Amino acid sequence: MHTFYLAEAGAAGERIPLEREEEKHALKVLRLSDGDEICALDGRGGRFQARLRIWGGRAFAELEAPLADNEPAVRISLYQGLPKADKLEWIAQKGTELGLSALCPVQMRSSVVKSNEKDGQKRQERLERIAREAVKQCRRSMPPQITPPLTWAQALKRLSSCELVLVPWENERAFTLKQAREAYPNAKDIAIVIGPEGGIAREEIEALTALHTKCITLGGRILRTETAALAAIAVVQTLWGDL
Repeated sequence: MHTFYLAEAGAAGERIPLEREEEKHALKVLRLSDGDEICALDGRGGRFQARLRIWGGRAFAELEAPLADNEPAVRISLYQGLPKADKLEWIAQKGTELGLSALCPVQMRSSVVKSNEKDGQKRQERLERIAREAVKQCRRSMPPQITPPLTWAQALKRLSSCELVLVPWENERAFTLKQAREAYPNAKDIAIVIGPEGGIAREEIEALTALHTKCITLGGRILRTETAALAAIAVVQTLWGDL
């Protein structure tokens, strides 16, 4: 069953137009017919069983019944040190599948990639498109929030309001995610901070420690930045969420 985004929010029993690009995909690429069964998303948490209706050359979703939203009970935000190449796109796609609620790229000391405002906007738009497509594939109801690249100061300010901040760090040898779960069993708003390829600098760790964050180990093996991000999300979802 194909999934499409609606142009506006709706409720069961209503007929809502598809977004223009979604309409083009349904009619010109997939060549669906009037009455075909589809899944419709309003991008705000609504997910519906629906029928495609074609009228006046436009495509509509006739919303029949709400479907389970498949959103995780725990909110996970990833503060990812800007990595090289297309690694951030990979993280956005796979993180969405794992239930990530927010992706916040961060300019950190070891980041090789430097982001300006124009590049940051283009990157954000690209990541949002990737996350939206991943939502349709994995049957979620809404994509994660994706911010423009943050400065280190901006990231610290946002992290200060999180319920629990976990920082996988290669120099932490003892405190594990399982122990963090035992210490904070009821956490519902969890942030994960992942360094770029060069890791998290000592002064960045000191600034994070001042916020009462928890440095953790992901084991004795050194993981690539994109591996560490997805591994941490998956384990947090296993311990606090619904995996």
